[in-house]
Amino acid sequence: MDERATGIILRTRPLTESSLIVHWLTPDLGRIATVAKGARRAKSPFRGKLDLFYSAAFSLGRSRRSELHNLREVSLNDTRPELRRELAWLRQAAYGARFIEQVTETETPLPGIYELLSVFLARLTATEASPVPVFAFELWLLREIGQQPNLDESTLSDGGRQIVERLLAIDWATPGKRKLTEEEFAELRGFLRGFIAHNLERVPKGRDEALLHKGA
Repeated sequence: MDERATGIILRTRPLTESSLIVHWLTPDLGRIATVAKGARRAKSPFRGKLDLFYSAAFSLGRSRRSELHNLREVSLNDTRPELRRELAWLRQAAYGARFIEQVTETETPLPGIYELLSVFLARLTATEASPVPVFAFELWLLREIGQQPNLDESTLSDGGRQIVERLLAIDWATPGKRKLTEEEFAELRGFLRGFIAHNLERVPKGRDEALLHKGA
């Protein structure tokens, strides 16, 4: 019997000349991978429905042999066209997806992280490209997985600590107007990079690009 779910597409890649592997983030099924057979054909019913960060209702048939399941139907809810108007937003969204993939198990319910990604994607396009929503996303995701930094034991300055506290308390539906100074940006960037590398073993690929920073 087919299962139904609602999800956001995190990643896609070709499987064959005609088929596509689609990785979803869902609240109830967690991260799940499906095969969209024939999706790359011109007349496929999946045509135009499977792209990065699309939200959709879909059905799948469970595989008994692997964690790669058969995608049956897709009904689009939101294609997030705004993300494609700015390369910086797409890079930030891609970094968020990589971070989620790094810190979560497959096929484990993730309602909090699903909601976090939904809000993050909406927040990115609410103002001009900025590193602030990326820092906020990192902090909220770390808290969601039980790895929130202990600010009392951190090396952050008083100002840096106040910024972190604000980012953890903001209403993501309301774009913030305050921009970080170069000093604040450098402190927060270095602090979170070190924390992620130490506690999660590695920093997800694409962080510098997501923070609009060209350095290493």
